[in-house]
Amino acid sequence: MAKVTTVIDIGSNSMRMVVMEKSSRFSFHLVNETKARVKISEGSYENNGNLQEVPMQRAFNALKSFLSISKSLKSRKIFCVATSAMRDAPNSKIFVNKVKNELGLDIKVIDGSKEAYYGGVAALNLIDCDDFVTVDIGGGSTEFAIVKNRNIEHVISLDIGTVRLSELFFNKGDIQGAHKYILNKLEDLKACGYEIPSTVIGIGGSIRALSKVVMKKSNYPLDVLHGFTYNVAINNYIFNSIINAKNNNSLKIIGVKKERFDTIKEGTFIFSTILDELNTQQVITSGAGVREGVYLTDLLRNSNCKFPSNFNVSVRSLLDRFEVDGKISSYNGSNASKIFDALKPLHNLDDKYRTLLVIASKLHSIGNSLNFYKGNDNTADFILNGLNYDISHSSRIIVAHIIKFSKKSLPLQADIHKYELLLPSLEIMEWLSFMISLNLLINQDLSSPKVEYKLKNSKLHIEMQEDIYLVKSELDKLQMPKIIKVKIK
Repeated sequence: MAKVTTVIDIGSNSMRMVVMEKSSRFSFHLVNETKARVKISEGSYENNGNLQEVPMQRAFNALKSFLSISKSLKSRKIFCVATSAMRDAPNSKIFVNKVKNELGLDIKVIDGSKEAYYGGVAALNLIDCDDFVTVDIGGGSTEFAIVKNRNIEHVISLDIGTVRLSELFFNKGDIQGAHKYILNKLEDLKACGYEIPSTVIGIGGSIRALSKVVMKKSNYPLDVLHGFTYNVAINNYIFNSIINAKNNNSLKIIGVKKERFDTIKEGTFIFSTILDELNTQQVITSGAGVREGVYLTDLLRNSNCKFPSNFNVSVRSLLDRFEVDGKISSYNGSNASKIFDALKPLHNLDDKYRTLLVIASKLHSIGNSLNFYKGNDNTADFILNGLNYDISHSSRIIVAHIIKFSKKSLPLQADIHKYELLLPSLEIMEWLSFMISLNLLINQDLSSPKVEYKLKNSKLHIEMQEDIYLVKSELDKLQMPKIIKVKIK
């Protein structure tokens, strides 16, 4: 696979592009994301699905700019897929041929099942959830992928889209007709023969716009959309307020961005109807969709389109880009696990915290390249926004705070107040802070010493093959949970 790859997705309403750079075998990071609201399907559903001249020219001009960006970023491979509007249009070949002849770009018009599959691949690899159904609302269609134990069981595409329903129903004031139409289409999904999970992973611009409003209304502490999770029942009032908004000013007051005024009511109506009909309890927002699915299907083509078990692409990408010493990173991770297990009878923490402690220990030093004297703070801040994929918001905040308080002193309640909604108790954070601090102290001279840990009567005995002055001289300065003492042999 090329080191820099471009993926373009021509949707009914928006055209989007991502440019990914590969840093190791399975690792990559986003280097550019560009969107253009070209509305290529505008007027088509009232004209037997045929694409109209003006929207096609808008899309062509946007593609020209996209290719300029891709070329400047030295992309060596370009995928371009088109979805609902293009596959429905009897005259789509006119646009495809024009782009091929004048821009040298091959557009692949994909069917609904393939579009749904790409959304499923993106979600199962880049969202921290095992069982879910994706809902990807576009301008012309909505795609679903049922995933169980991170395996795609079923995919389906239904002709339910914001632009399609706007032209067929909403512009005519036929809300009841739109509702009946959606329920009728959903029968195909409900009759698929597979159990539909109660968690929805929401994909697409309308769903992301809704999530932004929910975040704002709930005073959510982390300004990150991908992975944002909310309870459907608690937030139904927000859906209803958008659906019943009388004008754009009302939408603005609710918190909807101007660029979403034209489709947000339709998108919310569609999504609300789907959630209600599927008895959905929880929504997880995905910033990744078809584009990432196309990229991952190529990247992981020899591994069943899934990352290896226990692999996190964000962690690997950060280690690659900050050029963290592999041996030191590996040692810190392994030693963290040994300390956690040795102290398990005392802290009695869930094993998920071992995983987060290991991640924090491996990533601890990445902030040093920005400013050594503020390394912990720099790393913590970077983690909040840079640990993007396949990790929950709660987990990324825990990792950031473990690193932030990998110091001699333990955190106080005031230190975790801002994110306490997403953090465990202070006692748990104290244990995690102590364990990473001890871990980093043991390897302070970067020699990766051989160490054994044995717990006897609430005292942790550390057996080291060689005396390390820095460890012995600094250990007494390390603040510890009240029930633990440490002794070096």
